[in-house]
Amino acid sequence: MNSIKQLVAVLLLLLSVTVMAQEKRTLTLEDLLPGGETSHNFRSDNIPGLVWWGDKCIKPDVEKLISIGVKEGKETILTTLKEINKSLKSDTLRHFYNVTFPWKNSQEILLKFTDKYIVYNLSAKTISQEIDFNAKASNLDFCPQQKTIAYTLDNNLCVATSKGETIVTNEPKGIVCGQAVHRSEFGISKGTFWSPNGKYLAFYRMDESMVTDYPLVDISERIATLDNIKYPMAGMTSHQVKVGVYQPTTGTTIYLKAGDPTNRYFTNLAWSPDETKIYLIELNRDQNQAQLVRYNAQSGEKEAVILEETHPKYVEPQQPILFLKGNEQQFIYQSQKDGFNHLYLYNVEGKLIKQLTSGNWLVKEVLGFDEQGKNLFFTSTEQGPMEQQLYKLNLKSGKRSLITKEQGMHYPLVSESGRYAMDNYSSAELPRIINLIDINKGTITNLLTAKNPYEGYAMPIIETGSIKAADGVTDLYYRIMKPADFDAKKKYPAVVYVYGGPHAQMIHNNYLWDARGWDIYMAQREYIMFTLDNRGSESRGMEFENVTFRRLGIEEGKDQVKGVEYLQSLPYVDNNRIGVHGWSFGGHMTIALMLRYPALFKVGVAGGPVIDWSYYEVMYGERYMDTPQTNAKGYEETNLKNLATNLKGHLLIIHDDNDHTCVLQHSLSFMKACVEARTYPDLFIYPGHDHNVIGRDRVHLHEKITRYFDDYLK
Repeated sequence: MNSIKQLVAVLLLLLSVTVMAQEKRTLTLEDLLPGGETSHNFRSDNIPGLVWWGDKCIKPDVEKLISIGVKEGKETILTTLKEINKSLKSDTLRHFYNVTFPWKNSQEILLKFTDKYIVYNLSAKTISQEIDFNAKASNLDFCPQQKTIAYTLDNNLCVATSKGETIVTNEPKGIVCGQAVHRSEFGISKGTFWSPNGKYLAFYRMDESMVTDYPLVDISERIATLDNIKYPMAGMTSHQVKVGVYQPTTGTTIYLKAGDPTNRYFTNLAWSPDETKIYLIELNRDQNQAQLVRYNAQSGEKEAVILEETHPKYVEPQQPILFLKGNEQQFIYQSQKDGFNHLYLYNVEGKLIKQLTSGNWLVKEVLGFDEQGKNLFFTSTEQGPMEQQLYKLNLKSGKRSLITKEQGMHYPLVSESGRYAMDNYSSAELPRIINLIDINKGTITNLLTAKNPYEGYAMPIIETGSIKAADGVTDLYYRIMKPADFDAKKKYPAVVYVYGGPHAQMIHNNYLWDARGWDIYMAQREYIMFTLDNRGSESRGMEFENVTFRRLGIEEGKDQVKGVEYLQSLPYVDNNRIGVHGWSFGGHMTIALMLRYPALFKVGVAGGPVIDWSYYEVMYGERYMDTPQTNAKGYEETNLKNLATNLKGHLLIIHDDNDHTCVLQHSLSFMKACVEARTYPDLFIYPGHDHNVIGRDRVHLHEKITRYFDDYLK
């Protein structure tokens, strides 16, 4: 009798488990994609806007501004929306997320509005200062020391104080001042640079008048209008850049006497601590020679070439020099000259004092010094190319201390004194953890441990591993995703999601190994999803990246084929149903793989693809390909129009009609080549988007992609 009861119990348990498994829900594209109607329900828990105010951890909220104790995590209300709005005249603060804290030893905070900045004193509960500016202003750059704002109106530079507005430049059409230049390459993200105490304002002046207009069409009106942009293509005439220095007290502007700006790039601007010198990294157009040059900020005279770096392929400066705290004679210089991005200590005469970091790993970001300037904080890949950790470096001894102990991708902020760190990180199994770390004591205060946003949903099985590259030596890392109800006896179609280009890495020890929403969706629809970081991608050093030099897409393709061969070795992958999808560089890779290896890929979907590198812009294109004049063979070899006759499978090309990065000419010229070759790709255009489809239309995009694979690969 007992054995019968036990059998019934086991059967009931199995039935219960089966029912539970069946009850697990599936996710829609609306759930999984940014812009989806229900996507907000599936974001990892977060504490948005956390920031340091000196050594105080500040938590902005909608109704309250909160200080969080580092030791115990206790919250203290500093002020409320109601309290601040009592002091404001005609303005209403709606939340605290745009409030900043420029002054570490002050009770003043900065409130930002569309047409003014207000300096507000928390203790006095009064407005200290109000700075008005034009509501159409862009590229706002606030100087805390002088409480002055630099900004641009159209293509000119302006400065505003509480006393009023000054127009710094008044240039004609075709000349742009105060904005990022060189198409935001070389680490450039802005166009204005206040000196340490705000005595001077350095800015970029870019003359684009000699660059040929490139026509885009705006279809939002009944009669479409012409939208000309400046788009210098590889090997063509490029813009010319100068650096100006404006002195607010006198209203005068001088320009650095750097000589002829033709075919040169000016990057990574840095001020000396005493505000008398400007340091620029200057690149030749071939991008194989970089010079660190010092200029006199008052006269604009060139004083000295401090350092010079050359490489037979390319050099790629991304960061300005950083002066030591309290030391005007020494600075830290970042370079990949030993194969990996590392830190070097130099004096102002260009003498190497010592190399601060070394090894087969990269320094990712320098976060600053401690209060005495004895230690430097930075993140690196020392724990592995799929990890990012926080380190403290003693500048005298060279000793490195690992601050973040847990595996994963850490995005820390260090407090003003260097005593504390705010550590926001995730790993493959953890959506997000936010800790406050006492760096000296090693103690941790947890502020947030996020819950699994997909609890109760049928999630794919995700595995990672490595295979050998096409060179037979280099390890490449992959991610493979299987359906939640995976059956090893079945045969599944597989889709390779690819990017493959410089400055991008698709697999990190982030939550779900960086799997995207569409990857999850496709695995849920019974596809095997596969991604491989080939040679040419990021975080593995110069040799790993520049193996693709002058032949973009070719070595990368060989590595992706090794990934496909691995897929074909898996008994559950249907070798006759393998597809590929990617966007931008990944779009180029998708088409290149379809054309160079037509027997491997049955279906491809390429978004915003580069077809012909001679149609791409000068900075990026010439760095990795040289010019069409000097590398005619490489441009011919990588021009996908020349391979149009090889198309055998089903190929969908998707492009945005307002693409400023990879112009629509790429896809249209490829379609023409296919017409001439009598091959038959498909084309879909997204009106009004620029190089990617964002917002609500993003769901439509991925539904379109999914349907294409369902139609031809399932």
